[in-house]
Amino acid sequence: MRYPIIEVMAAKEMRDAARSRWLAGFIATFLVLGGALMLVGSMSSAFGGSAGFGRTTAALVNLVLLVVPLMGLTAGALAFSLERERGTLEGLLSLPVRTDELFWAKFGGLAGALSAAVALSFGLLGLGLAARGGFGHAAAYASCLAATLLLALISLALGLLLSVLARRVATALGWALLLWLVLVFAGDLGLLGTSLAVRLRPGALLAAAWLNPLSLYRLLAIDATAAGLEMLGPAGRCAQDILGSWLRPAALAGLLAWLGAALAVALGLFRRDPIGRGV
Repeated sequence: MRYPIIEVMAAKEMRDAARSRWLAGFIATFLVLGGALMLVGSMSSAFGGSAGFGRTTAALVNLVLLVVPLMGLTAGALAFSLERERGTLEGLLSLPVRTDELFWAKFGGLAGALSAAVALSFGLLGLGLAARGGFGHAAAYASCLAATLLLALISLALGLLLSVLARRVATALGWALLLWLVLVFAGDLGLLGTSLAVRLRPGALLAAAWLNPLSLYRLLAIDATAAGLEMLGPAGRCAQDILGSWLRPAALAGLLAWLGAALAVALGLFRRDPIGRGV
């Protein structure tokens, strides 16, 4: 692959994404909701709770689970389906650009824009938290940011996979919304209901958590913040009992496997049919 071409195309994708409304909307939504969590944490500290990064970082995990996957899936779903619907994808492929180069340029540009938005949102919230409660538990906050960046990349890769499969924008966005709902509601809530209904063994419950990247993100982020067993959910408590100190590296390995698998499948399908003859 010719990396200078990928860099130029990725920079263009990143500039286009930076001008789009979805990125500004993501930052605004995250800051408003994160600011509300910070305010609630500050109010609770007035009644004997702790202020600063610790309490708010644990609360941010649930906010991330709702907002970041939706934004990543949406951005990825629009990547190729929008180009197809506009008729510009054929024009790009007619240029001396390989399909692999186009794919990695799309992923790199969108990943850069999404990562910058996440880092900016966390950075602004971090400044507010430091001003109110000092720098206690700042390391846990930084670990949560790193895990969130990885979750954003996984969501983007899954969105790219949907975009490769779907020819129309409406179809790709519909699939992205459906996948978001499945991932969110098939997490701890689904595992809890399933474990109660069929009485899953601890090993099966632990394995089921690795089938959902959102569950793995929760394990990684909550374990980093040391927020308490009650926030880990049934799969998390089981994972902590079985894996112990290996919980964090195992969850990280699972997230990296999700990212690699989603990108590999999406790239393979895009190589086979870059124009797309999906629905």
